[in-house]
Order: sequence, then C-alpha cells, then structure tokens
Amino acid sequence: MDKKPVPTHVGIIMDGNGRWAKAHGVPRVMGHNAGMQSMKKIVIATSNMGIKYLTVYAFSTENWKRSTEEVSGIFNLIVKYVNSELEELDANNVHINIFGQYDMLPKASIDAIDKMVGRLADNEGLVFNIALNYGGRDEILRSVKQLCEDCRNGSRDPEDLTEDDISRYLWSGSANFNVPDPDLIIRTSGEERISNFLTWQSAYSELMFTDTLWPDFTPEEYAEMIDAYADRDRRFGGRKESGTK
Repeated sequence: MDKKPVPTHVGIIMDGNGRWAKAHGVPRVMGHNAGMQSMKKIVIATSNMGIKYLTVYAFSTENWKRSTEEVSGIFNLIVKYVNSELEELDANNVHINIFGQYDMLPKASIDAIDKMVGRLADNEGLVFNIALNYGGRDEILRSVKQLCEDCRNGSRDPEDLTEDDISRYLWSGSANFNVPDPDLIIRTSGEERISNFLTWQSAYSELMFTDTLWPDFTPEEYAEMIDAYADRDRRFGGRKESGTK
C-alpha cells in the first residue's frame, strides 16, 4: 500500500446487517452487533493505511421506518460501542465527528455520543465521521434554510454565492469539521446506489460495490479496494493530457 496513493477520505455505506442476521438465523439486532465488530476492524485498518478521513453511514433519516425493536437495538449498540471502544479510540488518537441531528436519539445514546466526542476532541489522528440520523437531502435542505436566513439578514449576498459557500453550510464543511469531499465511496451487500449518503459531497467520488455483507467485510477486502482505487483515472470532468482523443 505504501507504493500507491491512498484516498484522503473514504465513505462507507455499511449495508447488509439484516441479511446477515437472516442468513444466520438470528435477530436483526445481532446482525447490527456483528456489523459493529466489522466497523471496529475497518476503523483500525483505515488508520493503518494512512487514510485521513473515514465517514460511515450508521443511521439514516429513513431508518426510523424500521421496527421499534430494531431501532432501539441500534441505539443501544451506540452506547455499547462507546463504553467498549472509547479507551482504544483515544489510545489510537482517533477524532470523532457526528454528521446529523443526533439530538433526536434517546438520552442514553446522546449522553454516550457527547462523552465520546468530548473525550476525543483534541485527538489529531484519523478523523472518524459517523453519519447518524443523517440524510443527504435533509442536510442540503437544512443548509439551504440557513443560507436563506443569512441572505435575509444581510450577512450573505445571493449574487456572490459559490459552490464552496454551499459546502461550508453542510455538516462536513462547517467550521467545526472542515472535512474534504470523499474520494471513494464503498457500499457493501450488492446494492449499487448511494441511498442519500453525502449527496452533495459525492459528486466526483469514485464508487465501489461489493456483494459482501457488511459483517463479513474484512480489512483484506478493504485493502484490495483501496489498492484498486489507486489505479483509477480521476479527471473531475476534464480529459487526459496525453494523446487520447
């Protein structure tokens, strides 16, 4: 890996926990628990590969439609993750940001998240962004509302707005986070869509898909995808400078 460039920012849609649970004949919450163990391994692998930013899709604004039992189980896992992994995350200098309105979660989950974010606030290693109660369109709508308010009160001039200005109103681009757009987005479980994840930020992201269910996604497969990313030709709408037409 040290001979090829790695992406600066990787986004992962961690899909397939429910199907993994069904295949193993266990409750869906056990699939989410297995997915949490996979996430732990991928966070470590990301840091070891020298990738600076990792964003995972943990809970979308649409996931509230799932059963109360499953949603409650996911929130309980947040508390479990913080309690079991906080010391190791801190020891490895990981910094955590939350994208999304997590203040709508149960109090125990909010308290656990606040504890984790506060404890790791000064760390300068891997920036681990967790998209929680997050949706790309919801993020854009929230940003547009704030931007309109700023234009109304005269602090912004609509005629002077740029794409960079809009980016700064998103979770990722806010002054507190200042996270660059993802270079690569990976989705597990065989689905080949973005599903409202980093909708604005992913305009020029490379996309990779795997049939592997998230709990079965290994650091080895992850490393293979990062290696394949290095061979991609990223033009950002331009063209090669060689003799190709």
